[in-house]
Amino acid sequence: MHPLLTPLSASLPATVPFVGPEAQERARARPFAARLGANECGFGPSPLAIAGMQRAAGDVWMYGDPEMHDLRAALAAHHGVTPAHIIIGEGIDGLLGNLVRLTMVPGDTAVTSDGAYPTFGFHVAGFGGRLVKVPYHGDHEDPGALLDAAARNPAKLLYLANPDNPMGSHHPAATVEALVAALPAGALLVLDEAYIDLAPPGTAPTIAADNPQVIRLRTFSKAHGLAGLRVGYAIAAPPLVAAFDRVRNHFGVGRMAQAGALAALHDADWLAEVTRRVAEGRARIAGIAADAGLVALPSATNFVTLETGKDGLFARALLQALLERDIFVRMPGVVPLDRCIRVSVGPPEALDIFEAALRDAVRAASGG
Repeated sequence: MHPLLTPLSASLPATVPFVGPEAQERARARPFAARLGANECGFGPSPLAIAGMQRAAGDVWMYGDPEMHDLRAALAAHHGVTPAHIIIGEGIDGLLGNLVRLTMVPGDTAVTSDGAYPTFGFHVAGFGGRLVKVPYHGDHEDPGALLDAAARNPAKLLYLANPDNPMGSHHPAATVEALVAALPAGALLVLDEAYIDLAPPGTAPTIAADNPQVIRLRTFSKAHGLAGLRVGYAIAAPPLVAAFDRVRNHFGVGRMAQAGALAALHDADWLAEVTRRVAEGRARIAGIAADAGLVALPSATNFVTLETGKDGLFARALLQALLERDIFVRMPGVVPLDRCIRVSVGPPEALDIFEAALRDAVRAASGG
C-alpha cells in the first residue's frame, strides 16, 4: 500500500466496474469473433461525424475549446434550453464522478437499485458516501422503493436509469414525472438517459430545465456510435451546471471529440437509420434466443436481456460457453437478475456468429 494514500482510498478495493473486452482478449491470447457485450453501436458513427473528425484531425496539436462553446450551444438549441443549462464531460461516467464530488462528503447517502449501472456506486464509494440499494421490481427499477429509501435515510442523490441497464426495461414518462414531483426535499434525482434515443415514444419525461432537484444525463456513446470519444452531457439548473466548473477537467473533451459530437448531433437521418437497425437487431436476437430455448425480455435499448429460465450458475456457465466460442457478452451481476445474459445489438455478421453458437453453448452450459 502506498504510504501517501488517504485512509479512504486505502480502504477501497483496487477494482473497476467493468473488465473490458480488450483485457479478456489479452488473457485469452486471441480476439473475439463477435463483440456483443459492451452496448456499443456496432453500426458506427454518422458519416458526417467521421468527416467532422477528419477535418479536425490536423488541428489536434491545439487543445479543445475548454468552454466547448459550439457543442454546448448546439445542445442547448436541440433541447430548447440555454447553454447555462448544459454541462459536457467525458461521458456519463465522468459527469457522475464530478457530480458525486460536488454534492457528497463522507457519510452522505445516495440511493440506487441493486444491480443497476455500477459506475454510480463506484463513485459514491470513492468519495466516502454511503450507498443504499433497493431491489428491482421484476425486471424494472422500482421508483416507489427508491423514493421510500431516499426519504428514510435521507439521501442527497437518487439514481435512476431510464431506460435501464442491465435489463433493458423502461418506465413511461408519467412514472418519472411522478417520481420528480414526490422527491424528498434536499434530494437530487440523477436521471441517466443514456439509451433514451432508442426508447419508445413517450419515454422521455417533461421536466423543467430549471428544476433544482433533477439532473438529466445523456451521451453520444450509444445511438450516436461515438463510445470511443467519451462525450456525455447533462441538462440541469444553471447553478448546478456552473458548479461543475469548480472541479471538472476543462480540457477533458478533446478537439476531435467536440467536432465529432457536433456533427453527429446534426445528422438526424443517421440517428433514424441506427434506430431502425437497432429495432431490427433486437427482433433478430429475440428470434435467435427463442430457437435456443431462451426468452428475450422487452428492450428499450441497444441490447437485449435474455431470460435463461434457470439461475445465476447456469447463466455464468452459458456466458463462459459463449466466451469459449469467441463471443463477448455480459450478464447482470446481482441475484435474481443474474439468471439472465445480456447481448448487445450488433451488425448482421456478428449476430450470425452469435446465432451459430448459441444453441451449442446452451447445451454445453446444461452439461450436454
